[in-house]
Amino acid sequence: MAINWFPGHMHKAQKEIKEILPQIDVVIEVCDARLPFSSENPMITEIRGDKPLIKILNKSDLADPIKTAIWLSYFESQHNVKAIALTTENAAIAKTIPNLIKKLVPNKDEDGKQINAVIMGIPNVGKSTLINTLVGKAKAKVGNEPAVTKGQQRIKLEEGLYLFDTPGMLWPKIANENSGYRLAVSGAVKDTAFDHDDIAYFAAEYLLKAYPERLMERYKLNELPIHEEDLIEAIGRKRSCIKNGGHVDMHKASVILINEIRDKTPGAITFEMPENIEDENAYFADKEAKKIAAREAKKLARGRGRKNKR
Repeated sequence: MAINWFPGHMHKAQKEIKEILPQIDVVIEVCDARLPFSSENPMITEIRGDKPLIKILNKSDLADPIKTAIWLSYFESQHNVKAIALTTENAAIAKTIPNLIKKLVPNKDEDGKQINAVIMGIPNVGKSTLINTLVGKAKAKVGNEPAVTKGQQRIKLEEGLYLFDTPGMLWPKIANENSGYRLAVSGAVKDTAFDHDDIAYFAAEYLLKAYPERLMERYKLNELPIHEEDLIEAIGRKRSCIKNGGHVDMHKASVILINEIRDKTPGAITFEMPENIEDENAYFADKEAKKIAAREAKKLARGRGRKNKR
């Protein structure tokens, strides 16, 4: 799924992050615990080098706890990465982050040198709320709409420890197309950037496979639908989304499903697992390689055609 939403301030933020990175000691990335892979910015992997990374799986109260534990182990197995799960309500764990930052750069902490950390994350992932928890006041702008923070901020967490805040950023091209759907389901992009019906069908297909019992219980279904379209139609009938002629308003039913997922109405859900992502990445990388090869073949064919005309 192509997301056509990359505001100018995000492009500016990318440039600013690259400029300040030489003075940064620790990188903090806030991800959505429901989609730990799809909500991580590949740019961070590219530019952080060997700097310590704190991977925060935020909104973990919305995610499947068993699957969150698997994701934490997955990230902890990576070089120089510490992973923690947070909820927007759990201030106690969030307050341990300054000490964790200092532990990751012990030499600087012992010498009393200034420690700089930068915090990044996709839009609407709860980054600003986390910062306000850390500083104990409304230092960062908070909202339930993506892209509330528009500029970079430098915040003093405690003596000798500073945090650079950056706007929520997506990236121009999402290689794994399924990640686009997951980002849209989570609310990481504005609703005007996608079609509710499209992402609702994607979500319905996944839920039928991963959480069938939840669907049966939540929507009081007598039997589990086979196809995603049948599920959305069943939800529409249960929610009285009926048009003239007795037909289900599929768009209205799709909006209901997406909103209920975001509100945790069907329960805590995780939309991806490490093993699935590896398979998906391989598939989309192969697809992209074939697309590039086909494009190059067309260019070559056009070049030959021009030579023959001569």
